[in-house]
Amino acid sequence: SMRKAREVRDQLVDILTGSMKLGALQSAGANWDTIRQCICSAYFHQAARTKSLGEYTNLRTGMPCHVHPTSALYGMGYTPDYIVYHELIYTSKEYMQCVTAVDPRWLAEMGPMFFSVREAGATRKQHADLHMAKMESEFQQALADDEEANAEIERRHARSRASRSAIVTPGGVGNTPRFKTPRRRTHL
Repeated sequence: SMRKAREVRDQLVDILTGSMKLGALQSAGANWDTIRQCICSAYFHQAARTKSLGEYTNLRTGMPCHVHPTSALYGMGYTPDYIVYHELIYTSKEYMQCVTAVDPRWLAEMGPMFFSVREAGATRKQHADLHMAKMESEFQQALADDEEANAEIERRHARSRASRSAIVTPGGVGNTPRFKTPRRRTHL
C-alpha cells in the first residue's frame, strides 16, 4: 500500500512539474490543514455534521450516516463536528469511508453555492429580518430614483411644450371644429 502511494505521488509530481511547468515542489511539512483543505475542496459536496455520538447527518440530503469502523476517526475519543467523506457503504447502516475532519469555514469557502457561515448569536428570523430591511431600503431607493427620473422627464416635456407654437387649422378657430357633423337619420 505504501508502494502504491509512492507511485501515485511520483505520477502527481511528474504531472505538476511537466505539463503545468511548476517549479520546485514544496512540502507542506507538518501543516496538515493544507492537505485537509485540498481534500475539502474536492469533497465539499459530500460533507456531514455531527448529530450525536458517532452519528452524522449529510449536510445536503439530511441522511443519517456513521463513520465506518475501519476509519482512523472511528473510536478516536474525539468526534469532529464536520467531516467530508469519499464514499458511502450500506450494510446495516449507512457508513462513510475515507473520512477527513474539516473546518466549516472551508466548506463555505469551497462550496458557497451549498453552504454559508452564520454569525454567532443570530437566528434565522434575525437574518430574515435583516434581509427584508435591506430589500425594503433598496426598494425605497429605487422608488425615489424612479420618481426623480419621472420628474426630469416631465420637466423636459414642459420645456418642449412651452417652446412650441400653436397649430392653426384653416377654416377653424383654435382647435374646435366650425361645423358639426350632421346626425344620422335612423327612420326612413
